Amino acid sequence: MSTENQEQALERLAEGNTRFVAGKPLAPHRSGRRRRETAEAQKPFAIILTCADSRVCPELIFDRGIGDLFVVRVAGNVLDDLTLGSIEYAAEHLGVALLLVLGHTNCGAVKAAIEQEEAPGHTGSFIDFIRPAVAKAKVMEGNLCFDSVLANIGRVVEQLKSTGPVLDDLCRNGKLRVIGGCYDLASGAVKILP
Repeated sequence: MSTENQEQALERLAEGNTRFVAGKPLAPHRSGRRRRETAEAQKPFAIILTCADSRVCPELIFDRGIGDLFVVRVAGNVLDDLTLGSIEYAAEHLGVALLLVLGHTNCGAVKAAIEQEEAPGHTGSFIDFIRPAVAKAKVMEGNLCFDSVLANIGRVVEQLKSTGPVLDDLCRNGKLRVIGGCYDLASGAVKILP
């Protein structure tokens, strides 16, 4: 996919989010016809790595439907081998060339990384992943939770760009663009990060 197509994919996300924020969604590609059209193959135009938070629904936030987005959800939008494998599949095998790491305000996973020294069970795995972002945010002058969310998004974006053997090659060759964004739970708006 060309850089132009990556820009078009980003524009489609932005336009959908504008409709969502305005309360005027078109709700495209949600019919039985679309379901039948995509039954044999999928051609999503963007990969969204986002938090498992029940308030963060990419298909709604970006006013998209069946087959439009390849969504990977995990608490704190963190990376592990399963998450990476899913993203690699979409980028390499489905040819999706835009990957958005979507964090959100008031993230419970980030709050847990800030507040808990030890986590029970398997929650410690995502908390441990987020802790370096919290450490980075502690030297900033803003809100610790919000700054940690932003630092975590940035950290994940950079890791995705340099993760071999698949993603780093796709990024280097211009076949995959990895960007970060933050969803505001209150307003519904997504801000793409620099």
